[in-house]
Amino acid sequence: VQFVESGGGVVQTGGSLRLSCATPGFTLTTYGLAWFRQAPGNEREGVSCISTSDSSTYYADSAKGRFSISRDIANNILYLEMNNLKPEDSSLYYCATAYCSDMNIFFRAVYWGRGTQVTVSS
Repeated sequence: VQFVESGGGVVQTGGSLRLSCATPGFTLTTYGLAWFRQAPGNEREGVSCISTSDSSTYYADSAKGRFSISRDIANNILYLEMNNLKPEDSSLYYCATAYCSDMNIFFRAVYWGRGTQVTVSS
C-alpha cells in the first residue's frame, strides 16, 4: 500500500490549501491517520490526527484553529484543509498511519506517502 499526497503548492500568507491523501487498497478505519510535516533541518512534526475508533481529531498547537482534518471513508481519501497559512507552515507534508493522543501525534511506521510540498510566501 502506498499513500499518495496531492494539493500542495505555493500560496501567499493568509491563503488556503487543501491537501489530499489517496490510500488505494487501504481501509481508512484500520489505523489512526495523521498529517505530518518536515522541513529541511527540522524534526518531523505531527500536525493533525484522526483516530480510528471514534473519529476524534487532534491538532498540534501550531495548527489549532487553522487546519482541519477529515476523511472520506467511501473513497479512501484523507484531507487536510489549511487556512490562514503562514510562512512557518512551509514544509513537506505527508500522510501516514499514526497514534493519536491529546499530548502528541505519533508516527506509526506502517504506511506513509512521499509527501507534497507547501510553500507559503510572505
